[in-house]
Amino acid sequence: MSRKGWVLFVALGVIWGVPYLFIKVAVGGVTPASLVFFRCAVAVLLLMPIAVYNGGLRGLHRHWKPLLAFTCAEIALPWFLLSRAEQQLSSSLTGLLIAGVPLVGALLGWATARTSGGSGKPSPAGEKLGPRRISGLAVGLAGVAALVGLDLSGGDTWAVVQVGIVAIGYALGPFILSRHLAEQNGTAVMAVALALTAVLYAPVGIAQLPDHWPAGKVVVSLIVLGVLCTAIALVTFNALIDEVGPVRATVITYVNPAVAVALGVLLLHEKFTAGIAVGFVLVLAGSVLATHRSPGNSAPEQVASAE
Repeated sequence: MSRKGWVLFVALGVIWGVPYLFIKVAVGGVTPASLVFFRCAVAVLLLMPIAVYNGGLRGLHRHWKPLLAFTCAEIALPWFLLSRAEQQLSSSLTGLLIAGVPLVGALLGWATARTSGGSGKPSPAGEKLGPRRISGLAVGLAGVAALVGLDLSGGDTWAVVQVGIVAIGYALGPFILSRHLAEQNGTAVMAVALALTAVLYAPVGIAQLPDHWPAGKVVVSLIVLGVLCTAIALVTFNALIDEVGPVRATVITYVNPAVAVALGVLLLHEKFTAGIAVGFVLVLAGSVLATHRSPGNSAPEQVASAE
């Protein structure tokens, strides 16, 4: 990757390793629906003025179908399920389980790595799987398997299924951006997607607010989730997709677990178990291998712009 790509990669690895900690704290005082609503509402207040100023909203309504698909795949469904899962799972385990995203992303990249029409050119979102990338994805998957086998009980099954759905959504989101919203202003796409999600969750989220003002740590968590982990993170993620492509952008989820585990153990006093130890090493090793681009696959990828 380029130097800019690595800077964005590391920055987002830290930023998106943080949400698991704050989600865990927030769901101790508000419901998942309320969390999603406030997280999106705060981010919309920051991103929508930028989108309006840049004129990014003009003509976006003509792409309402892929925009709705992106909203559901990347934000509306995953964030609710992730919050519900963390009511049962530790933030460390949740962060590590999300490492399954690159596997789904790589399979999508392989499925779309075909010629487009009769031009003989690669599909914009497609990316071939070379031996080294396949090995990296396999190593990362082995880390997830270690977690499931060593750390989870039968009562955690539904929570794990929810995280699995989140992983699929997180992998689909960049592909929808790349294939259907590449020419649209990235900040506008994110702002509208967040606004749609906020509207969707507003009735239930507001109705489920606690009778008393939540604890200060819960309020701080909601603000951090909205400002840092949503508004700033989504713009950074969009820039990362623009720089390295949608498939390798999802490999960021191999770095996030390191931050999630460290914060969970140090700040929430979560146990550093054998499953976490094995999974931690494997997912980080997989990140190095999985970011390798297969030889001969140098075609540029068209993705949304964060400008």
